[in-house]
Amino acid sequence: MTDDVLLAQTTRNGIVESCHYGAAIVMDAQGKTVFSAGDCATPIFPRSTVKALQALPLLTEGAADKFALLDTALALACASHQGEPAHIAVASDMLARTGFDYGVLECGTHWPLDTTSARALAASGQTPCALHNCCSGKHSGFICLACATGQDVANYVRPEHPIMQTIAHTLEDVTGTPHTSANMAIDGCAIPTWAIPLSALALAYARFASGTGLSPERAAAALRLRHAIASNPFMVAGTGQFDTLVMEELAPKVLTKMGAEGVMIVALPEQGLGMAIKCRDGGVRAAETAAAALIARFAQIDHSPILSHFMRRPLKNWNGQLVGELRASSLLAQNFLPFSVTDNA
Repeated sequence: MTDDVLLAQTTRNGIVESCHYGAAIVMDAQGKTVFSAGDCATPIFPRSTVKALQALPLLTEGAADKFALLDTALALACASHQGEPAHIAVASDMLARTGFDYGVLECGTHWPLDTTSARALAASGQTPCALHNCCSGKHSGFICLACATGQDVANYVRPEHPIMQTIAHTLEDVTGTPHTSANMAIDGCAIPTWAIPLSALALAYARFASGTGLSPERAAAALRLRHAIASNPFMVAGTGQFDTLVMEELAPKVLTKMGAEGVMIVALPEQGLGMAIKCRDGGVRAAETAAAALIARFAQIDHSPILSHFMRRPLKNWNGQLVGELRASSLLAQNFLPFSVTDNA
């Protein structure tokens, strides 16, 4: 087992206040490791980072065409959205095309993650429903897939359901790693999640980015999903979120997806590379900073205000005063220090 490395650190008045350790890897679709740091072999749960891979059957099995899903819907199927009105409208439309409404969703309910939307919902006297769940787009895609393939939608989240079996087989093929009961757990939205090496996750997104190593049908599906995501970055996350901000500036050159517990993936279609990051303490903010550094290093981008911001992220107090920063480690930006970013870690 390789020891984890420093991914990012927080400083206050130039003094290190906290450090975030983990692992990061960059691979091409042939399985060549372009960059690796930390323990990339021990299985981790990829959580929501695999949503674009889980959406592949929506296209390969004909559901997207059967229900004439728009690119906004395809992007939402890959999303961890904030529950803003536009997200709710697209998820509702996806379900309406199948003849169902939100009552069929088995992802659970929570308040919108977007504070403005949550306050507006409460002020209107309403309570949240399953559509407000950050995974409702993915689950609406599962309903479309079930209806298009003639499957009963009841209990579609169960591991033995044909839809979840299709998802498991797809993930197994694309990552090159077994997805069985031995490495399975249950995700936050009630569907199975499988622990896989970080290297397998990076390989999967190198394949997703390039189509190399995928069947012709999956390669075409990946291309279509990449286009949908790049064209609709707001659908993938929402206001002020890393994925949306980065892709609004850099897509289609850069596609990103955060996951719970400090997991992050990046796909670079022009380079045919996939990246995967795991912040071992579960810090999403640190994983975002690490991702920004690796994107700047490997995406051949000469200037990017958004990457510069996240690589050296200002921290302010409640009075708006600059009190510190969250900074990517020098290891991730080694010999490649764009946008005047430096580090003495």
